[in-house]
Amino acid sequence: MRKPLVLLTPLSTFLRASTFINGVPHHYFLSPPTSNSQPQLQIPRPNPELNWVFFTTSSLPPPEWIEPFTDISDVVLQPHQNLQPSIWVSRILELLDGSPLMESNLSNYCNKFLIRLTPNFVAFVLGSTQVKTNPDTAFRFFCWAGKQKNYNHKLECYVTMIDVLGVSNDVDRIKIVFGRFKRLDFVMNVNCFNSLIKSFGNLGMVEELLWVWRRMKDNGIEPSLYTYNFLMNGLVNSMFIESAEQVFEVMQNGKTRPDIVTYNTLIKGYSKAGKTGKAMGMLKEMEVGNVEPDKITYMTLIQLCYGESDFDACLSLYHEMVEKRLEIPPHAYSLVICGLCKGGKYAEGNVVFGDMVQRGCKANVAIYTALIDSYVKGGNVEDAISFLEKMKNEGLSPDEVTYGAIINGLCRNGRLEEAMEYFRVCTDDGVGVNATIYCSLIDGLGKGGKIKEAERLFEEMAVKGCTRDSYCYNAMIDALAKCGKIDEALTLFDQMDDEGCDQTVYTYTILIDGLFKKHKNEEALKLWNTMIDKGVAPTAASFRVLAIGLCLSGKVTRACRILDDLAPMGVIPENACEDMINALCKAGRIEQACKLADGIVDRGREIPGRVRTILINSLRKAGNADLAMKLLHSKIGIGYDRKGSIKRRVKFRTLLDI
Repeated sequence: MRKPLVLLTPLSTFLRASTFINGVPHHYFLSPPTSNSQPQLQIPRPNPELNWVFFTTSSLPPPEWIEPFTDISDVVLQPHQNLQPSIWVSRILELLDGSPLMESNLSNYCNKFLIRLTPNFVAFVLGSTQVKTNPDTAFRFFCWAGKQKNYNHKLECYVTMIDVLGVSNDVDRIKIVFGRFKRLDFVMNVNCFNSLIKSFGNLGMVEELLWVWRRMKDNGIEPSLYTYNFLMNGLVNSMFIESAEQVFEVMQNGKTRPDIVTYNTLIKGYSKAGKTGKAMGMLKEMEVGNVEPDKITYMTLIQLCYGESDFDACLSLYHEMVEKRLEIPPHAYSLVICGLCKGGKYAEGNVVFGDMVQRGCKANVAIYTALIDSYVKGGNVEDAISFLEKMKNEGLSPDEVTYGAIINGLCRNGRLEEAMEYFRVCTDDGVGVNATIYCSLIDGLGKGGKIKEAERLFEEMAVKGCTRDSYCYNAMIDALAKCGKIDEALTLFDQMDDEGCDQTVYTYTILIDGLFKKHKNEEALKLWNTMIDKGVAPTAASFRVLAIGLCLSGKVTRACRILDDLAPMGVIPENACEDMINALCKAGRIEQACKLADGIVDRGREIPGRVRTILINSLRKAGNADLAMKLLHSKIGIGYDRKGSIKRRVKFRTLLDI
């Protein structure tokens, strides 16, 4: 007969437990795991005469339910963080590795050491830092634990699991867990209600949020300020702004008064909904409610006003923060300064920049770039370059947007060599060159007559994988058209269509102007019709190019007819008649200019007096001062001749007969 395995071990080394087999008590002990070994199951056979026990491997007891703490009575008396977790917690956490065999490893381990995890243990592990950062592992552990024999998750298990999944916005799994949760009749407490409202509020899960809220009211639990704020946050995140307003009114008329978090949440909701007036009005509401706005209040409103391009309001809010001596975050400075610069108020932006430096707040790349860009647009390229040097001296590295602003300013001022030098700095220093830099250079080189260099950069964009947008194509087409290479410009126009790049009204305007200058009048008119057929809305500038081209080619009537066709499209060029008369007078076609003036008056487009003034100024600008004086001292256009009972206005064309 095989003898049982016998070990001799001191009794004090083990964790003792008891069970009954056939009415007889049997004791067994689990040796605690050490750093070098795993727990070992030992079945004792006690000797009453010695403080030693003999162990055998026969007669295995049923599994033991283990708790997260050795003495769970201490949990009631002191918080978890002051207690030492049981030795089993670290071993279970080691097994939660997210591997494909994780569940199998957990089952094998628990079977080997005859243990099962209590709901307290599961909730504690789910709430641990290691598991909370791995929602997928946490969910798999939650499902595995729920399959243990004679086990049911407790309330805290579900609440903690929902909180963990909420961190990763895993709405689908949250709905699975919450669906199981609702089928169970748990007795809820305030902490669980608040946790669920917080989780559902942050995720904007309104249906689940309102279910918890109703359950809370049914249980007679009075919502705290914390609960109200998370409820409002959930409604705002889901854009249920009217419901959030109703909750706010309940708080104003109830025992729990709104605090700064409540006001900021509602302001955030108004901002998301684009209700600027209501958002700004909350500042006055806060004064009535004796709630002092904080930096978050002002930051939210400044961001809202910046998005609405109300840069004056941004500046006003900034001054309020200064008056109330609130901390002004760097982002607030960035929004105010960038907004003022964007609105062309670089002087005011520079003042705020000076205040920021005086308060010891360092400017970032975005602020410097905004100031540089504003100086460039204001024509102060030298000041922009000095800001660039100041930026470098402070240890900030300009990016491609910063260099793009400088290069654009230099190109606009015809300083192409300096622009190319900065372009080489970008490429040599690895800053990167974006489409804006290429477009500025292509446009500048084209206007400067350096077509070959512009074409080289245009091709270089394609080689380097830099997207050539409509602005870039327009710059290259404009350069080609202005130097008379209209056929090459038309080739690029077709290439735009092939590459899926939008052909804008500016593209058509450039080409129509170029075709007229090459005396390809029919092709220009055909391109205009193509533009209309494609649904590209004409502008006053595009009609001006067409009208002048038609007038100079002797097709004044055609130009007037097209002008009549534009009215139903909502395009009414205010200075169309003036432009056509100016063009004809400049070309020395005075007779046609007079006929056009008569036609304008006869069609009722302009009052005779204004047409007369336009023609006088056009003649004077064209160098025909004598005719201008004749027209000025005559009754042409505004006087009348009588032949018997018939009264007729003196035509402009009679000017040449005087």
